[in-house]
Amino acid sequence: MAETSYDLIIIGGGPGGYVAAIRAAQLKLNVALVEREHLGGICLNWGCIPTKALLRSAEINHLLHRLDEFGLSATGTSFDLAKIVKRSRTVAGQLAGGVKHLLKKNKVTVFDGSGRLEGVAGDLRKVNVTKDDKPVAALTAKNVILATGARPRVLPGLEPDGKLVWTSKEAMIPEALPKSLLVIGSGAIGIEFASFYRNLGAEVTVVEALDRILPVEDAEISALARKSFEKQGMKFHTGATVKELRRGKESVLATIVAGDKIETLTFDRVITAVGIVGNVEGIGLEGTKVKVERTHVVVDQYAFTGEPGVYAIGDLAGPPWLAHKASHEGILAVEKIAGLPHLHPIDPLSIPGCTYCMPQIASVGLTEAKAIEQGHSVKVGHFPYVGNGKAIAMGETEGMIKTVFDANTGALLGAHMVGAEVTELIQGYVIARSLETTEAELISSVFPHPTLSEMMHESVLDAYQRAIHF
Repeated sequence: MAETSYDLIIIGGGPGGYVAAIRAAQLKLNVALVEREHLGGICLNWGCIPTKALLRSAEINHLLHRLDEFGLSATGTSFDLAKIVKRSRTVAGQLAGGVKHLLKKNKVTVFDGSGRLEGVAGDLRKVNVTKDDKPVAALTAKNVILATGARPRVLPGLEPDGKLVWTSKEAMIPEALPKSLLVIGSGAIGIEFASFYRNLGAEVTVVEALDRILPVEDAEISALARKSFEKQGMKFHTGATVKELRRGKESVLATIVAGDKIETLTFDRVITAVGIVGNVEGIGLEGTKVKVERTHVVVDQYAFTGEPGVYAIGDLAGPPWLAHKASHEGILAVEKIAGLPHLHPIDPLSIPGCTYCMPQIASVGLTEAKAIEQGHSVKVGHFPYVGNGKAIAMGETEGMIKTVFDANTGALLGAHMVGAEVTELIQGYVIARSLETTEAELISSVFPHPTLSEMMHESVLDAYQRAIHF
């Protein structure tokens, strides 16, 4: 096992780690990537990508039940859950293979195993790589990026067992469709699975500890989303917790507590989606200056941990827990290590968030409540999907776009959407915030017709009492 020296070692091959490795190679750094399980990480293999494949199948199934609205008919339509799952896994596998190809193309050396910081040798960091407790390699580099990601949070009494109580991983590969499903947690992960299973026909109940679902979203958006979900048949318990799960042979008895009200309900399966914890264990943080708070590594604006030569990115380094945030952090850290000038730290408020349920939800920047809380005088615009020609033609009239501006400067403080394809639309507002655009530039921009994007224009116009179609 020869010791091998690199310019940079990256521990973790997810959307933060592999992107950082490719950018490092572009900058002519000799880089090693250590990954213990799946290139592409949880996002590509067991998160972002395969869930979107599942949701696409559920969306098509939903549309099949609306054929008459579009002047179409079909008989004998059905779905094969095993094929839906197989397609999802095939999509993930295809992209994982693509990541492997990109790393090879960029001459990144990949080590199959777990990486651990093992002190320093002069000005070099030492990293040992092991697989199944057997040594693989002893590496050194001046800089190390930790990109070990996170895993689902487990609450006492609600521990997943892989059969009756699922994490997101088991929820992606069901052997059969449960007739009834309890989802604990109404963040993006919980709501996406609730949407998938409901649109395949399961009876879905969601429990949320806070007073509304999708609690990080603007209050108006979460209220409209809940109304749409309830119209589809979902049931919600907000301001509630699951105190106990009693597991039978093929069902689970859940005790749901909301204030003084206690209900005991039976479900075929349960999904826990109550947050994540960082993978900080076993990576050699002991004895270093790396600080861990609430299971996540503390970093500065350039992803530096405070320990010489050690950076941390992605879910390991705290919220927002998003793949695109991890990728940008990885690039920023590499460019800092390479000494590039004029770097721009990431503004967390300019990172878009997307939830791929039906209807979709997307947002960037401050909610109206947060903007007011921070002392802004605000101008707020709205535009409903029912007022947009393209939305009507698509048969997608449920939804709304909301924009929040500073009343004094015209700065776009935030944008919040619920409706068809909003996860594709939100980037327009992201770019507007990055360019420090005011309402004047947005109002004077020409939006194509007929498109859903026209609602973005109308929402801005509405904030300044100039809406044309509303």
